[in-house]
Amino acid sequence: MTHWLNKRLTFQRHAFRRQALAILLGGFLALPVLAAPVTLNLKDADINALVESMSVLTGKNFIVDPRVKGRVTIISSKPMDEKELYEVFLAVLGVHGFAAVPSGKVIKIVPAAGAKQESVPTVDRSRGIEPDQIVTRVIQVQNVSAAQIVPILRPLIPPQGHLAAYTPTNVLIISDNAANVERIASIISRIDLASNEEVEIVALRHASATEVVRVLTALEQGKARTDPAAGVGAPTRMVADERTNSILLSGDQTSRVRLRTVITHLDTPVDSGGNTQVIYLRYAKAKDLVTVLQGVSKNLSNEAVRNAPIPGQPGAPPGGGVSSNGGSSLVDIQADETTNALVVTAPPDIIRSLRSVIAQLDIRRAQVLVEAVIAEISAEKTAELGVQWAVDASQNGLVGFTNFDAGTSSLANIIGLAAQADSGDLTALSASRVPQGIQLGAGDFTGKNRFGALISALAKDADTNVLSTPTVVTMDNEEAEIIVGQNVPFVTGSYTTATSSGSGDNTQVGNPFQTIQRDDVGIKLKVKPQINEGNAVKLEIEQEVSSVVPSANAATQGPTTNKRSIKTIVMVEDEQILVLGGLIDDQLTESAQKVPLLGDMPLLGNLFRYRNTSKLKRNLMVFLHPVILRDPAQGTLYTNDKYNYIRQQQLAAREKADYLLPDVQPPLLKPQEAVKEQGTVLNMAPPDTALLEAKSPALVPASPVAQPTEFGFGNK
Repeated sequence: MTHWLNKRLTFQRHAFRRQALAILLGGFLALPVLAAPVTLNLKDADINALVESMSVLTGKNFIVDPRVKGRVTIISSKPMDEKELYEVFLAVLGVHGFAAVPSGKVIKIVPAAGAKQESVPTVDRSRGIEPDQIVTRVIQVQNVSAAQIVPILRPLIPPQGHLAAYTPTNVLIISDNAANVERIASIISRIDLASNEEVEIVALRHASATEVVRVLTALEQGKARTDPAAGVGAPTRMVADERTNSILLSGDQTSRVRLRTVITHLDTPVDSGGNTQVIYLRYAKAKDLVTVLQGVSKNLSNEAVRNAPIPGQPGAPPGGGVSSNGGSSLVDIQADETTNALVVTAPPDIIRSLRSVIAQLDIRRAQVLVEAVIAEISAEKTAELGVQWAVDASQNGLVGFTNFDAGTSSLANIIGLAAQADSGDLTALSASRVPQGIQLGAGDFTGKNRFGALISALAKDADTNVLSTPTVVTMDNEEAEIIVGQNVPFVTGSYTTATSSGSGDNTQVGNPFQTIQRDDVGIKLKVKPQINEGNAVKLEIEQEVSSVVPSANAATQGPTTNKRSIKTIVMVEDEQILVLGGLIDDQLTESAQKVPLLGDMPLLGNLFRYRNTSKLKRNLMVFLHPVILRDPAQGTLYTNDKYNYIRQQQLAAREKADYLLPDVQPPLLKPQEAVKEQGTVLNMAPPDTALLEAKSPALVPASPVAQPTEFGFGNK
């Protein structure tokens, strides 16, 4: 009891000296000043009393949480200054589960469990603070994953502390007392070290890098299962680079040396001088690839001969001579068109190179949908007006007439037709001889004074609006052609053989015959697309639109055709409309036939005049619209669009149709949903799989199973 009182007196005596010194200084200091070290000895004292004493001794302002309660004991053998007293105070708070959290000009004393949620200072290693002060520190991890360090450091953090990893920036966030945070930072600095593993590249000449890695991986896994101690330490990693046929080894030096020895033994030439592999193609045509691969294999063989080791050096084949890799005679490539496969016989290294070339050539090529739009609008207007007359008064010495070159509308033609019709010859009224337009005639040809007059008037309007959109789909760099029209015969010549009767020079007609040539008349579209980098398409286009013109000369001279043709090479972007060419034609033709002087009279001159005016205007344009179909989904989209358009046209035609047979219906495409369900475009019921299975289960097709597709050797 006496010892405890002495300690209390010592504490009070030092406090009294400090207060006296403050009074002597004039009492102007806001915070007390510690004049001499204090020996702090407490036994079972109230913690709130200790806080009050620390406020007096250090001059700090404290806010005490109501949950801060307890009794403390401090044993000190030597005096301590103000800084040491505060460090002891923080240590006492930590032992009893409390923490001091600076907040502006005051310090909050709260339970340590909730201290990390307060505004504790965030520090770095350059700041020196009290070891028991609660701080937060952000540590950047450079070489290892921060998330992997958290389970290792978690046992070193007290329950009231905090440790978490932020993966995006690979940092650790720690909240605890400064001493423990510094200790954790020291441990992290020893863990966060760059790996001392080296990467070694082993180039192979004979064996396949992929196959060697597969064998070595199986070997290492089997060794780890039989000898668990062998897996201690960093594992050796092996990666195959197919482009250079090399193996990348990463691990300790001992493991790398051991694996490199095994690789050297495996990388030996094949004694047979080569092997045969069958490569099945998915998209390319085997026959077309043979020529390309033969040229590539020739270059590879020549390069292998140049790089072959000299006899007697390491790696040279036994008995000297050229290595089995060399020589074009060792390479043979054949195409099997039945299975669309390539049969390659060559050394392994050449086969690997050919596999790489085939993998890049055997790819799915894009398709191109080409839509050509031919739009033509033409208008033709014709007007004719004229008067022709004839007077025959030969008895009075008067004869006169006018007969203009008006074709079938001439006066001579009309008189001839009338004379033949009176005689009963009705063939004179055929369509080829009857004039067009209105013909008004008057006259008398029965008396002595005969006369006649003919008034011809014609007005003709013809409008044409043609829109053709031929469409064709073809693969990249493949020519396609579509023809929609008729095969029209054209007479190219006629012959008649003459034979004699055998008596004199009399001859008789033999066998007449004609030579005929048939040509396609209609719409023709020939296109060859080439898809360039990006979405540009180079197109070689041949477009032709032709039609037969009905005319009077068709029976004797053959048919006449209208032809619009264009041939060009263009570059157009995907889904862009480009004009290929066209024609804008505007023709006006006026002709007048008249009797000199008489035809120039103001009114009476119309009796001696024949006029003809023709106006022809034609607009023709050809447009192009290519669409690149890179995948089946895009092809299905455009196919559905065309399919639905034709179906809608059929439905509209069915609504307007009026058939005498009640059971007859025009053809109609099935809905696409029905096509998918029934598996056929024809209007027929799908097969009964239940009945088929009952008769022969082996004939029922199995459910389709998606199989992975990869390039390689083996059965198709």
